[in-house]
Amino acid sequence: MGDHKNLTEELAINKIKELAENIKTCMFCTYNSDRLQSRPMSVQKIDDLGQLWFLSDRNSSQNAEITLNPQVELFFSEPHDKFLTLHGTATIVYEREIIKDLYDPIVKVWMPGGIDDPNLSVIKVIPEDGYYWNNKNGKMVAIAKMTAALVTGKTMDDGIEGSLQLQ
Repeated sequence: MGDHKNLTEELAINKIKELAENIKTCMFCTYNSDRLQSRPMSVQKIDDLGQLWFLSDRNSSQNAEITLNPQVELFFSEPHDKFLTLHGTATIVYEREIIKDLYDPIVKVWMPGGIDDPNLSVIKVIPEDGYYWNNKNGKMVAIAKMTAALVTGKTMDDGIEGSLQLQ
């Protein structure tokens, strides 16, 4: 078992930024009745309050589900190294200035109309709490320690984990 360190407020925000900005893509989960619906989405921005910003199609299933139930779950993972789960509340924003600020040309793959596509919207997620796991020494050291643990039969103790509390 590794180290355990719970984080609150600014330290929690810093950990979210560190992990989510590095991983970038998460499984963005909404609720459809009592079922969790998941799809990969890329974070466009994480602001100084720890809020996560995504671009989305106005007519997408995630937008429809957020309209009915704004509770969301975000799961970030970088194998052998970094993991982050967040629970929060989502809102849909249609402000053109925010869309322009967040826009990346790669979005045109999903939104052919580009930055001026009238169906382009923003999902803002305000995280309430979460949990993180990452190793202390980076991916290569973690893989080496995992290999050593397999060979020796000893448990690897290189991780750090804890809860994140923002509200």
